[in-house]
Amino acid sequence: MKQAIRAIGIAIYVLWLVVIVFTVTAVYSAFQLQVDFSENPRTSTSGGTMTLLFPFSLKNKGFYDISDLNITTVVQESNGALISNSSTVIPLISSGNKVNATHSISITIENMASSSLSRLLFYDTELNIDHSLALKYAGVIPLEISRNSTMQWGAPFYNLTLGKLSIHGSNVMIPINFENHSFFAINGTLTLELFNDSNQRVGIGTTALNVQPSYSYSNSVQVLVSGAPRRIREAHLSFDTSLFSYGPVVFPID
Repeated sequence: MKQAIRAIGIAIYVLWLVVIVFTVTAVYSAFQLQVDFSENPRTSTSGGTMTLLFPFSLKNKGFYDISDLNITTVVQESNGALISNSSTVIPLISSGNKVNATHSISITIENMASSSLSRLLFYDTELNIDHSLALKYAGVIPLEISRNSTMQWGAPFYNLTLGKLSIHGSNVMIPINFENHSFFAINGTLTLELFNDSNQRVGIGTTALNVQPSYSYSNSVQVLVSGAPRRIREAHLSFDTSLFSYGPVVFPID
């Protein structure tokens, strides 16, 4: 009986020793994961979706395999509206191995024309970014790290304004100005509709847009008006670009 108790005690001691050694080496291994984001990020645009590409490498210098590695980035507007939720998953990084991958953050520009995000088209702001990294060591020990940061957002139609109407017979000229603070070009058309005091459309004009990032737009749109130009009370602006469509933006005319 004493030998059996002694054997159980030894077994428990060995088990605890194994657990302690495993825990210590696992914690040590957690600090041996090397993440390298040294390459410059890239930007691509396709079908109204803008994608930020962040190449990186992961080297597992620890004693155990890393599995189910998940990098997630959540981008939100300052009022909490969701802009993007992007994840990159790497199933396995064996001990001593290095993996090259790319974390992609996709933002659908068309979504910014929705009611909850439309202010991003006209106002510069700060975006809240939540980063998280989750993984498993040796297939059993979960680890999760998170970090919050912010990013400056530049509006594509910052300070959109209409100038004073210039009337020449039945032709009306209206100056339109804005600054492209975004990091993408605005290519497409601008449509200007004019409405009188009876809420009837009395004229429509269009002009091409080709505004590069960090450049200003200043142009006068000519509209042929039916009826008395003096009765014009509203101007409606609509944008149709390669990335999104939005409008109308309504401006009162005194």
